[in-house]
Amino acid sequence: MTGGSCGGRRDRESDPDASTALPVPGPCASTQRALAECRRRAARGPLQPEALCRHLSRALAECVVTACCPDEIEAVRTLCGSAGTELRRTQCQRARIDLSICLEAHQEP
Repeated sequence: MTGGSCGGRRDRESDPDASTALPVPGPCASTQRALAECRRRAARGPLQPEALCRHLSRALAECVVTACCPDEIEAVRTLCGSAGTELRRTQCQRARIDLSICLEAHQEP
């Protein structure tokens, strides 16, 4: 399991412009700022921020997961990209479990 530059209990960076409760790792800070700005702008319009900013929410989630658990997410991407054989499906399931364990290790108590 690798740690990388991840939020939670590790390497916190404050971002006064962020709209989320926890700051995100350095490489993801610009995406977090863009999401916060998108939500602010969306709040003034007729559409829901969740729908309007969905692409940024997904990008931020992928960035944070990649920063926190780079080896585990790469294993999931590699092993779970296609149906494959029974062995590949078993390896994919194990990779997903490893990713879950890694993410859980980075969560606040």
